[in-house]
Amino acid sequence: MPFAIMTMTDTAADRVKEIVASRDGARGVRVGIKKGGCAGMEYTVDLVTEPDPKDDHIEHDGAHLWIDPAAMLYLLGTQMDFEVTKLRTGFVFNNPNQSSACGCGESVELKPADLKELAEARGAL
Repeated sequence: MPFAIMTMTDTAADRVKEIVASRDGARGVRVGIKKGGCAGMEYTVDLVTEPDPKDDHIEHDGAHLWIDPAAMLYLLGTQMDFEVTKLRTGFVFNNPNQSSACGCGESVELKPADLKELAEARGAL
């Protein structure tokens, strides 16, 4: 099995499939990061109608996830989940590269993954 930058839970996969089923032409979602928020970075989740061939692609139980190449070092080892609580509903990211988060939970501080670790995981060394 090839190495995956990210994984997603069954709950996240079910939500991605619901999103795709409710939108004409949708094929999945794309995860990335952007600068913002009080902690410095925010996760982005966008609808995919035309996949970018440069993106890393993950499929789990029929749900398709693409990952922005610029975010890969920050997302290495991340598990995407979906949760419904009294206060919020949305995707959550269990990211080993996260060093802190703001109090509101909307932004995070991320450190890039180790390139040597990435190469070893991909079997390049």
